Amino acid sequence: MRATEIRETFLKFFEGKGHTRVASAPLIPPNDPTLYFTNAGMVPFKEVFLGHEARPYKRAASSQKCMRVSGKHNDLENVGYTPRHHTFFEMLGNFSFGDYFKKEAIGYAWEFLTQVVKLPKEKLYITVFEKDDEAEKLWQKYVAKDRIFKMTEKDNFWAMGETGPCGPCSEIIYDFGQGPFGKKDLETDRFFEVWNLVFMQFNRDPSGKL
Repeated sequence: MRATEIRETFLKFFEGKGHTRVASAPLIPPNDPTLYFTNAGMVPFKEVFLGHEARPYKRAASSQKCMRVSGKHNDLENVGYTPRHHTFFEMLGNFSFGDYFKKEAIGYAWEFLTQVVKLPKEKLYITVFEKDDEAEKLWQKYVAKDRIFKMTEKDNFWAMGETGPCGPCSEIIYDFGQGPFGKKDLETDRFFEVWNLVFMQFNRDPSGKL
């Protein structure tokens, strides 16, 4: 599938799940002095997650233009050294504002990848934050427990920056290889992250408190 096909298929899928299609916000955030560039799909919805802004919809889906060349999420130094990093990219995302949470988010992602895009289930592995027992249990509806890896805060706790919305995340990993492997191998080129489900349960203040 070409990028345009993937984008449209993703957005139509989530429209079918009751999401409102939202156009990409500007690459330079107009009202956020903490960022030089929009670096994630949730940036345009930051004020919604913080409870400072209301939208006329509870579910949204978007293809957000992003740049990661500064701050916490900085890919610039990796560009040209790996086949995975770019300064500019589009991030597909589905968002819930006080509507659904982990159960539905996990189910939607699995349905899209295995039934719509038709990735082979046996090639998919899951990572969860080591303290997120709920997500681990929910994933066991779709994959065996030995295909779920518990990771530390460094790998599976997402934050937009030093402050702001944050929470545990769960990644869906595609295996390009064959044969046995260990957790440390997930960082090699054999594996590729195709989806990151972020469960924004917290807001970190300037003191670091959640």
